Amino acid sequence: MELPEDNVPLDEAALLISAHANPDLSVISQLHRLDELAARVEGADSSALCRLLFDQVGLRGDRDHYDEPANSYIDQVLDRRRGIPISLSVLLIEVGRRCGVSLEAVGMPGHFLVRDPGAPEHLIDAFDKGRRLGRTDCERLLRAVTGGAGRLTPDLLATSGTWATLARMLANLDRSFERRGDTDSLKWVSDLRVAIPQAAIGDRRQLAARLAALGRLDAAAAVLEGAAGTATGRELRNQLLREATTLRARLN
Repeated sequence: MELPEDNVPLDEAALLISAHANPDLSVISQLHRLDELAARVEGADSSALCRLLFDQVGLRGDRDHYDEPANSYIDQVLDRRRGIPISLSVLLIEVGRRCGVSLEAVGMPGHFLVRDPGAPEHLIDAFDKGRRLGRTDCERLLRAVTGGAGRLTPDLLATSGTWATLARMLANLDRSFERRGDTDSLKWVSDLRVAIPQAAIGDRRQLAARLAALGRLDAAAAVLEGAAGTATGRELRNQLLREATTLRARLN
């Protein structure tokens, strides 16, 4: 049975990803680290939260080694004081939640951001030490990360739910491990990606291709069949089922 998204703790789920990379990691101990950070925030607003995490703790975007898997693991981001937009945003959101600062994830393509509902006209860029971005800044950033091909529309700045955030963290790791030829890590990342519900059909197709490349044809076919069950158009649904049938035929 699918767990309701509101009941999925983002901090714990993100740390469970880290625990797959490091089975000796104590998730409870890492959660306590977030508690301790929240206790140090002097004030109950996003400015006070950013002052602590970026000015005092020194969290920064890792511009030199962006693609390092460590940048996706919450515990290692805290250890190294370096991360990528999504991992730093998760820390900002989860430390904020602990001290009464409600923040929202914004999954803009190419660069994850954070929204403070109390000041929604400016988004927070955790990768750039909590810099506040107006719409023009977001448009400039989107053009930079998409090579000028993107146009900022309201849906690109929509709130990203827990499942979508976790799926994006795993997709980042998938790409990082693929570039490194790390087949063992690709296997556990693929297992976790399969477990994430509500993924877009395009994402599930990509995941099926990854599983098939790893020789896991049955799992790849199951992903496509699941995608077919949520497809709204008959042509797309039939195409997905045909792709799944082709994969299953390779098992014989």
